[in-house]
Amino acid sequence: MCVLILFVAIFVALVGSSLNVDTETAVPAVYIFGDSIFDVGTNNFLNDSKARADNKPYGIDFPNSKPTGRFSNGYNTADQIVRLLGLNESPPAYLYLVNNDTENFNSSILKGVNFASGGSGIMEETGKQHFIDVVSMADQIQQFATVHGNILQYLNDTAEATINKSLFLISAGSNDIFDFLLYNVSKNPNFNITREVQEFFNLLRTTYHTHLKNLHNLGARKFGILSVPPVGCVPIVTNGTGHCVNDINTLAALFHIEIGDVLENLSSEFPGMKYSLGNSYAITYDMINNPDPLHLSNVTSACCGNETVIDGVPCGSDTQVCENRSQFLFWDQYHPTEHASRIAAHKLYSGGKEYVAPMNFSLLVQE
Repeated sequence: MCVLILFVAIFVALVGSSLNVDTETAVPAVYIFGDSIFDVGTNNFLNDSKARADNKPYGIDFPNSKPTGRFSNGYNTADQIVRLLGLNESPPAYLYLVNNDTENFNSSILKGVNFASGGSGIMEETGKQHFIDVVSMADQIQQFATVHGNILQYLNDTAEATINKSLFLISAGSNDIFDFLLYNVSKNPNFNITREVQEFFNLLRTTYHTHLKNLHNLGARKFGILSVPPVGCVPIVTNGTGHCVNDINTLAALFHIEIGDVLENLSSEFPGMKYSLGNSYAITYDMINNPDPLHLSNVTSACCGNETVIDGVPCGSDTQVCENRSQFLFWDQYHPTEHASRIAAHKLYSGGKEYVAPMNFSLLVQE
């Protein structure tokens, strides 16, 4: 009998290793910050926000075709990443917990919380002119400070070690670039592009550095960061034609370099800090330039609302939705489909350094 048990144990270990199957979650918790790429329902609780996805056809491919506040036809990139870590989907939104689930607040936050807010950015004012009400990155971190305090009380001596081992995911920067172009470049006839771009990135770097340092002061040690995709290629910019605006994409590419410098400097300042920087720019451009192996047949148009994108009508209950959603890169005028999010998550989790550096997410969680 002992021999049989030993054989079974060895077989299970070998099979699990060969299939790269996680028998348990790779980290104790996942805390998620940023914008609509990661938002799972924060903005549902912002009554004045114009950046909301809690209406159909959003969520058409989510279980029970339920619009949850995700800016997707189904699961978003946050969900796809944490599923690779052994969770079923993203942790719940902080505002959901404080409004609808206070009874289980303390037990829920030990597994993770999602603070991301669609339309927000790195800068405090980002998104507030266009979308009226968003939760800024600074406010998201303040919300985590509340969570941090509760965890300290709940776990006592083991709290800091638990937070240190947890994964902190951040996706931000796209809305900062859009706001910079919309409210600075387009409305200032005397605009000096070279000087203003440099000042913009200097401020962005300083602010992002402050945010990450504040999270580090609250116990964060493992950071999974997404840079900005080629936002000059999204349907709202191209009118669904696929003719990308190179000047906008240049800013997105520069952002990746700038944030890489911020992370490198911080990891030197705090030796215990580990990070992975996902190159969303390269990942998305690969989908655009080489779609066939990824089973993508449309990398230019919005699946939802493509017929009205030129008129500026967003994805909504009265807009047409494509049937072959898993073949589209873009779900709406800004965001990827569930299928595209899944592709991106796999490249972040197990991809090479052309997609994520200095290590991929699967290696980061083992640090």
